[in-house]
Amino acid sequence: YVKIRYRIWMLRKEANESHLNLQELSRICSEHVFPVTSPLALIAQTQGSGGALLSQLFDGHHELHVHPHELVIGYPEKSIWPRIDLSDAPQTWFEVLFEDVVRAYNREGYKQEKEDKETFPFVFITSLQREIFLNYIDAVQSMTIRNIFDAYMTSYFGAWLNNQNYYGSKRFITAYMPRLEIIKENMDSFFEVYPDGRLISVVRDPKSWFPSARRRWPDSYTNVGESLSEWNKSAQAMLWNKEKYGDCVCLIQFEDLISKTEMVMQFFAEFLGIEFDDILLTPTFNTFPVKAHTSFKVKDQGALHSFLSTEKTLTDQEVDTIEKETSEIYSLVRRETVRFQ
Repeated sequence: YVKIRYRIWMLRKEANESHLNLQELSRICSEHVFPVTSPLALIAQTQGSGGALLSQLFDGHHELHVHPHELVIGYPEKSIWPRIDLSDAPQTWFEVLFEDVVRAYNREGYKQEKEDKETFPFVFITSLQREIFLNYIDAVQSMTIRNIFDAYMTSYFGAWLNNQNYYGSKRFITAYMPRLEIIKENMDSFFEVYPDGRLISVVRDPKSWFPSARRRWPDSYTNVGESLSEWNKSAQAMLWNKEKYGDCVCLIQFEDLISKTEMVMQFFAEFLGIEFDDILLTPTFNTFPVKAHTSFKVKDQGALHSFLSTEKTLTDQEVDTIEKETSEIYSLVRRETVRFQ
């Protein structure tokens, strides 16, 4: 009887004091953090081209650290690779790189779209991330820009407490950062930090891309001419990047990603030096299957062929405009994409 009463008393005491244990939890997590120093494989092209879907296909692979949402370390603007000044204080480096979106996901859970009912828990402690970051920096003897990014990735994945794929040896970090590839200085800075990094760009047929982008971002893609200007800039940037950085850059066609998913992901396994696993064929968030990321409403999970039917929503005039404005550059880019038979 005394043992049972003591056990109940201890249980109630622990439960009542659990709200005081955050500091202790942070200390334990900080002491058992794993350095994340793998190179970054960046997915970058104009939004609406399949980058988010590709990131979801990478998610869950045991040899990858997969950033779970769009990478938003851009500074001072989202689409600009952050410029780090080694003369600044470590706290400033952290503030430049910190992704505000984690606070919303921590409170509300992760959703692909605001109106989605499917929500996934995302447990993240910002104070722990800062502590891990600063501790990592303190341990570095000769500071480089790469050290700072390694510190950030270590702190991000270390502070994401319910990460289902944290442990084990990782060959790459993968992350989706749309529009980053358009500015040449961004790519110079990226490869300066990650000379062992990779750049992956997905090119989508503009007749499929425009109606998808217009439906998902109606305020940004109302005018077909202005929208195609962005598509053209992204396509031209793909050619520049492929020419300058060679085998570190991979271009694939969105249509292949959808219709030849297994062949494409087998190629990426070889491109990144990882073992092919069937997890690469299913879009997931934190290893949990999710609905394929698309602006057109679908009910099933997975990489869906319905992506390819979006051009049916175009008018004849819009089709003519798209062909006139993009056919030449689209032909050039397709020549540089990986071919899948």
